[in-house]
Amino acid sequence: MRISLRTATLNDLALLQRWDEQPHVIASDPDDEWNWETELDRYPLWREQLVAELDGRAIGFVQIIDPALEETHYWGEVPENMRAIDIWIGEPDCLGQGFGTQIMQLAIERCFAESKVMAILIDPLVSNERAIRFYQRMGFRFVEHRRFGDSDCAVYRLDRTS
Repeated sequence: MRISLRTATLNDLALLQRWDEQPHVIASDPDDEWNWETELDRYPLWREQLVAELDGRAIGFVQIIDPALEETHYWGEVPENMRAIDIWIGEPDCLGQGFGTQIMQLAIERCFAESKVMAILIDPLVSNERAIRFYQRMGFRFVEHRRFGDSDCAVYRLDRTS
C-alpha cells in the first residue's frame, strides 16, 4: 500500500465538504471554516493544499503553510523559514491504521526539502490527546498553550535535525 500527496483542486470539493462533516474531523477542528469553494481555486505562494491518497484512493488532507507569509496572520509574529501543517484522515475506515504517520512523514519531508526551512509548527486542540500523542511520537516538542480564536491549542514544534 502506497501513500502519496497530490495538489487539491476544485474536483475535490464534494469530498472535502463530506470529510468536514465527519464527527472525528469536527472533533479535531470544530471552529474552522475552510471556504473550500474559494480556497481550492487559489494557489498563493505561502500555501499548499494536498490530498493524501492510498493507492489512488483519497483518504486525507494536508495543508502546509508558511506562517510568516500567510495572509490572515493566524500564527501571529513568526520567524521566517518555518512551516505549519494541518493534517487529517477524512475516511473513517482509514483511522488507526498508520496512514496518518505515513502522511505526516511525507508532509515533514516536503517541508524540509526546502533547505531554508528550520522548523515546523502544529496546533492541535488541548483536548485532542490522541493527536498530541501522535505528534509527540513524530518528534514534535511542546512549545506553549495558545488560544487561536475560540480554540485552546497546544503548539508543538519540530526542528530540522541536520
